[in-house]
Amino acid sequence: MLSVYILTYNEETEIDACLESIVSLCDDVIVVDSYSRDRTLEIAQQYPVKIVQHVFESHGRQRTWMLRNVETRYPWAYILEADERMTPELFAECQAATARSDYVGFYAAERVMFMNRWIRHCTQYPRYQLRLLHKDHVWFDDYGHTEREVCAGPTGFLKATYPHYTSGKGFSRWFEKHNRYSTDEAHETLRQLQQGSINWHDLVLGDSEVKRRHALKNLSLRLPGRPLLRFLYMYFLLGGIWDGQPGFTWCVLQAFYEYMILLKAWELKQQRHD
Repeated sequence: MLSVYILTYNEETEIDACLESIVSLCDDVIVVDSYSRDRTLEIAQQYPVKIVQHVFESHGRQRTWMLRNVETRYPWAYILEADERMTPELFAECQAATARSDYVGFYAAERVMFMNRWIRHCTQYPRYQLRLLHKDHVWFDDYGHTEREVCAGPTGFLKATYPHYTSGKGFSRWFEKHNRYSTDEAHETLRQLQQGSINWHDLVLGDSEVKRRHALKNLSLRLPGRPLLRFLYMYFLLGGIWDGQPGFTWCVLQAFYEYMILLKAWELKQQRHD
């Protein structure tokens, strides 16, 4: 068996559907809330779940604190975001995977749902995230606005996927969220340019999608015209053109996000020189 963590902050529009997807499957669901100011907790309290709160510092620190300090019924845990959904097929595969003593974690691929459609091509499907893990052997570091997992042992990949309802709270929330994210990404961009390097081996011969994606990220930070290149890469090379209007909109938004990062990185460099 396995436990399930759900990370929340002001998720009143998402938490109900998220909990509906998991509470009938799992007998140990824990909502880890960052002191939401909306009805998130009021809604969560209507379900048979445990609720804990912790002040949010960063994505990596929140996850590591959760794994180290929030007691669970089982040593294996699945991390579920509020705008994601569990499926019976994925949960059954997770249960079977926990019997594998040779792995400390498993990656699952997301299906990005945007403007009422699965946009398969421009979202780099299958794009894997570490979701199932053994609590004693995994923790998280910060990377830009998000986190990167550190696994003390080998990892595997699950076949079943999960839907991710990005921008379910509307475009205004998307702009608000990515405005915050771009500030963290600008700091990470400058740090990588000063200290990081391109791992050409992982970029070309990486043995997993995760390694290749991380190496591509470090390369992209060094390319001129990143916003335009990202749009062209996603829309034409990845095939976003086949995702219709949602695909075009997604690619434009991602290019705009890159431009926000570049502007803020430039601004940070100017502040440091003053």
